[in-house]
Amino acid sequence: MASSGSTRSAAYNDQRASAKTGPKPSVPSSRLGAQGRPESREDVFPQDSASNAPRRAPSDASKANGSTRITSERQTERILFSTRDNVRIHTRSPVKKPPDDAPGDREPRVTEPARVSSRTTERLPPAAKKKKEELPLWKPQVSLIAPTTAPLAARVSAPPLSQLLPQSLEPRPLKSLSADDQESAILNDLLFVFMGYEGQYIRFVDSYNPSVEKDRLAGPTYRISQGLDPSLRDLTNSLLKMATHYSAVDAFVEVQSRDEFGAINHALCASIRKMLKEYLVLIAQLEHQLIATPSFTLHILHLNTLPTTHLMSQIYSLAQEMLRKNSLLEDDLDDSVDGFDDVDNILEQLREGGNLAPGSMSKKICKGGNVLRLLSQRLSFMSGDPAAKTLLQTLLRDASRPYMAMLNEWLHHGGIKDPHAEFLIKEQKSIKREKLEEDYTDEYWEKRYTIRENDVPPQLEGVKDKVLLAGKYLNVVRECGGVDVSNEVRDVPISFEDTRFLDNVNGAYAHANSSLLNLLLTTHALPARLRSLKHYFFLDRSDFFTYFLDLSESELKKPWKGVNVGKLQSLLDLVLRQPGSVAAQDPFKEDVKVQMNDVGLTKFLMGVVNVRGIDQDAPDESLDRYRTSATQPSSEEDPSMTGFEALELKFCVPFPLSLVISSKTVLRYQILFRYLLSMRHLEGLLVNSWKDHHKVVSWTRRSANPKLEMWKRRAWTLRARMLVFVQQFTYYCTAEVIESNWQILMARVNGTDTSSRDGSQKVSRTVDELMEDHVDFLDTCLKECMLMNSKLLKIHAKIMSVCQLFATWTVTLSRQLCSADQALAGSEAANAYLSSQYTSRHPVPDAFKSYDPTRLAKIEDMLSKYEFNFNHHLRLLLDALDYYAATETVALSRLCAQLSTAREATADKGPKGNFE
Repeated sequence: MASSGSTRSAAYNDQRASAKTGPKPSVPSSRLGAQGRPESREDVFPQDSASNAPRRAPSDASKANGSTRITSERQTERILFSTRDNVRIHTRSPVKKPPDDAPGDREPRVTEPARVSSRTTERLPPAAKKKKEELPLWKPQVSLIAPTTAPLAARVSAPPLSQLLPQSLEPRPLKSLSADDQESAILNDLLFVFMGYEGQYIRFVDSYNPSVEKDRLAGPTYRISQGLDPSLRDLTNSLLKMATHYSAVDAFVEVQSRDEFGAINHALCASIRKMLKEYLVLIAQLEHQLIATPSFTLHILHLNTLPTTHLMSQIYSLAQEMLRKNSLLEDDLDDSVDGFDDVDNILEQLREGGNLAPGSMSKKICKGGNVLRLLSQRLSFMSGDPAAKTLLQTLLRDASRPYMAMLNEWLHHGGIKDPHAEFLIKEQKSIKREKLEEDYTDEYWEKRYTIRENDVPPQLEGVKDKVLLAGKYLNVVRECGGVDVSNEVRDVPISFEDTRFLDNVNGAYAHANSSLLNLLLTTHALPARLRSLKHYFFLDRSDFFTYFLDLSESELKKPWKGVNVGKLQSLLDLVLRQPGSVAAQDPFKEDVKVQMNDVGLTKFLMGVVNVRGIDQDAPDESLDRYRTSATQPSSEEDPSMTGFEALELKFCVPFPLSLVISSKTVLRYQILFRYLLSMRHLEGLLVNSWKDHHKVVSWTRRSANPKLEMWKRRAWTLRARMLVFVQQFTYYCTAEVIESNWQILMARVNGTDTSSRDGSQKVSRTVDELMEDHVDFLDTCLKECMLMNSKLLKIHAKIMSVCQLFATWTVTLSRQLCSADQALAGSEAANAYLSSQYTSRHPVPDAFKSYDPTRLAKIEDMLSKYEFNFNHHLRLLLDALDYYAATETVALSRLCAQLSTAREATADKGPKGNFE
């Protein structure tokens, strides 16, 4: 105690001695001076540098006491600096939102008065004490602001602006200070300004409001009090840029850390926050130099802050560009609805019961891959600046870590952990695997996972398709239980700078592809499934199907609406289980179902070709417009169709085979099946006609009328030519087209065909190539069978119609011949045949019992019409085949050569000339 008293006495004597020599006005040089300020200012607002005004009272007592404060500061310098620095750090955070309460309703800030100030106040003369008590008290208040989704955002309101400071607390004008004192005052102010606060002589412009978010994001603009030396003013203005950038970047970090900006922005803000912490450490070091070094000047401060000013300028420029993309700056406000482009995500949120935030559809947030693209572009532009390059590399490395975590999860587990919708792969959660049980559409494969084309980082632009396929492949394997998602992914790159980045993508793609191929080809027996489809839809070794048609002929003759589908399904199941049949050993026979299509095949195909032009444009899009009656009801029903024309098969395929044998491919199978079935049915009708010509008495008995015999030969020849046409056409479609392309497909599926379509050697296959080969096989079959060419399809449909009408007409023609032959009419053989064709309910017409001399002319005229139509349309078909074989499909030339036998048949051949 004695030593401290003696110290104070010595300090007091020095103070008095210095007072006699005329001391200069006291100007604080650092925040340490605030500890020795008068009690009235320290108790009210210890952090505001403007409160230094009272200690500049002109009284001698005050000056004398000022010397005591200076001595006290020198003695407690280290301890006071540490204490004040802690206070500044914990209470420094500019408030981001205006307080809800009025300034008058806020609670006053509670601070602890400084010991030195209270002690020196006791030594003030009575006159000075009285004058101090008369000064008005300034009571600034503080309040808490509402929390935001940014976890580290400040919740303390902004300090009062200096423009609200009472006139009595204003500092001395700069023009009344010497140059050294001005520099000391400016240095002290700059330390506060560098951290975003106002100083005594450096304050915010009147238009700046720290409670407005846009002002904080743009950064404050400062004004310097009048009277500062011009040289000091120029240096100060250059230093104030760093202060503006720091405040704007600090506000940017708090805004971009909100939840809606995503994990990439959060990681970027965390990296910037580390740099801001180093910035504050630099400010503390500069303050220490200011206190400890008497020769510390404004020029030295400027030199020490040059590198930091440059880096802060780069961060500020990046932040401003991101804010412009987010439409958070006033200059870039726009009423356009950019975010409405992502309609799928909006509908997805509504399906899941989510609420769309107000304004979420009015702007598009820069997040995810767009942030990484922006950093990469700036890195390429600033590659000539080593400091900026290092800074941007650090920011890109830190910001890409959460993106790489999502990428590794997708590549190695097939899952997406993207709560903020910023990954380059978009998942439609409404498309689920359970829907495949009802409708095995490939929408699950093509639409559940898609690429966000506008959000792809430049580092992934070249491998984005591989990234998509790798995750899709692995996702299928994972849903089938082939991936252990509990295994942690190790030894993988965690940023884009890692040299193993591309190797990681390629390796994951190769592993996922081989895993899914093995799952499809081995575990789920894809080749066996395809062979089963060939048996049922292409009528390969179809002894069972011929038996089925014989059993169900009576049912299939009915109009398609009157067909009992349940009965047909029972007959099909009975045939498939018949011992000795090829289908009896098929393990997938339970998946074959019978159904009826309400649109005729020709009408259906003409709609496909005319609407989209499948033979020239994209076949997938055009076929998607049309579905069978099992998946989409049609408004174009054809009531005149029979069961034979409406019959089609349905094949149930489990997941994941439904990705390869999708609804699009099954639709193509059904088209080819109905086409082959129509020709098989027509062939059966013509064969039955041939049987009648060899068994019915009206055909086998030679007539005495040579005209009648010549007419019979003409009918036999026309029937034979039609049968040759149908048989040759069926052979071409099955043997020349389907079988040859089938062998190529199976070679690719089994991996025995190592050459690609362009003749180069292929090292490995992918699942998408397998799916593409399957679709190409079916499209080739459709095209070479003339089903995708409107002109050929029309001509073929007319020829088929003529043949079917003729085959049906020959059944009634056998009865008419009985009345056309004078010797046969009324004979016992004729009466017996007619009686077998009619019943007691429907007796034999009288016109068939007696001879009718006009009957021959009638049937001869009808036969001439059939001959003309068949010859005319066959000639048109052959000419069209010649043209399209030379211009489009070479395979049609083989069909043209085979069908020419039907045109070259001679008319003098009898019924036995073609069959015996």
